[in-house]
Amino acid sequence: MMSIHAVDPLDDPGTAVMEDTRISTAAPWTVVIHDDPVNTIEYVILTIQRLFGYARAKAEHHTMEVHHMGRSIVWNGAKEKAELYVHQLHAAQLKASLERAGE
Repeated sequence: MMSIHAVDPLDDPGTAVMEDTRISTAAPWTVVIHDDPVNTIEYVILTIQRLFGYARAKAEHHTMEVHHMGRSIVWNGAKEKAELYVHQLHAAQLKASLERAGE
């Protein structure tokens, strides 16, 4: 968003300056799948393939990371799309969360 800041009246009375004060809100977000004791490995692989369009090998990699490490970052990008993915993962009965990238 742009804002207008008045110039110091001692410099030039009655004059305004436009200053660009935009702040980027497009910080990348990550979608994280967490381990759970309910879903089978095969189900998680198929769900990752279906939702993200990943090849089987990539889906297997993420699934095994979840299984062994307790979590896997499966996607990163814009917040709105990340929120959609988390919602879809929850609808598929997987534990997932949204996090700012790098946190």
